[in-house]
Amino acid sequence: MTVVFCLVPLMALACGGDEVDEPFRIGVMESLTGPGATYGAVANQSKQMAADEINAAGGISGRRLELVVEDSQCSAKEAISAYKKLTDVDGVKIILGTSCSGAMLGVAPLAEAEGFVLFSGLASNPDIANAGDYIFRTQISDVEVGIVTGNVLWADGIRSLATITESTDYAEGVRRNSVSQFEKLGGKVVATEKFGSEATDFRSQLQKLFAENPDALHLAPQSEFAAGTIIKQAREVGYEGPIYAETVSVGTTALEIAGDAATGMKAVTADPDPDNRKAQEVLANFRERNNYVTLPWHLGSAYDDVHIAAECLKQTGDDQDADGFRDCMYAITWSGAIGDNCSFDEQGEVVGLSRVVVEVLPTADRTQEKKYRVLPPVTNAP
Repeated sequence: MTVVFCLVPLMALACGGDEVDEPFRIGVMESLTGPGATYGAVANQSKQMAADEINAAGGISGRRLELVVEDSQCSAKEAISAYKKLTDVDGVKIILGTSCSGAMLGVAPLAEAEGFVLFSGLASNPDIANAGDYIFRTQISDVEVGIVTGNVLWADGIRSLATITESTDYAEGVRRNSVSQFEKLGGKVVATEKFGSEATDFRSQLQKLFAENPDALHLAPQSEFAAGTIIKQAREVGYEGPIYAETVSVGTTALEIAGDAATGMKAVTADPDPDNRKAQEVLANFRERNNYVTLPWHLGSAYDDVHIAAECLKQTGDDQDADGFRDCMYAITWSGAIGDNCSFDEQGEVVGLSRVVVEVLPTADRTQEKKYRVLPPVTNAP
């Protein structure tokens, strides 16, 4: 089964323009507040945009799609509360979310035990792959982030590394997998610092790291605010060496905070294909609707998730049929904003996508549409 979102409308209007039944209702859990607020908000807005488009085109078999939204706050505890509200009070059995890996790992055991679908477009911790039969994501695992990061570090001649990492499941996963690959190639981590999500001043930690004279600094934050602040403060304390990071660190907010300090920083992230017409259409529509864009691939991932959900609701005809929805997910192949001919494997992991290495442009060269350039793939790492 192949679904091409950019070419085929989901369904036509019912006769006379009226809806033939009650709306399909599914849950949404995103980090509207907390460390993941910047990308949780963009994911939620992107999902609502997709739902509005679907409804404007006639809905699903003549029925509207309704998103019931709860704030998971980038927290396992709050995600569990949001999940119970959606399932016990609102009666939904299909939930799109969450934004953050810690929240996803916190709530996944509940969804799996109850046989309810949990489908994330952003959470990337590798442990999510083993979360169960009802757990899916269109985000790429941080195993790949780590392999690519380690290879880039080694290919760039980095042999000693200092790391600073937020104490969350996402950030720890990025660091663990990056360091594993770097050390496997022969690199050495000479200094490590961790910080809580409430931290705002990192200068003393950075000075400790730089006292060990590392060849480079690796940054793994949960929030864009921490990312931008660390990059800026690293330069303020006199560090002139290379900085390596991940997706959050090249978000719009992070780069605005960092300013010139981020110039030349390399990050491993996902990025929309400039030749993917649907991706560029989604980004243009989102910018027109909301007057900003950040983390464009993640925006596209959230958008695609709604269309995938709509197709499976079209097949089952029942938003309470979590088993039928799950079976549809395992069978589906789609082309959308994040790529062509994508699918899910037996663990609910997205297949057919990959990360890229990007380098942040000088501030004078950054635009709304382009803040970094995509580098050629690494070919000279062992």
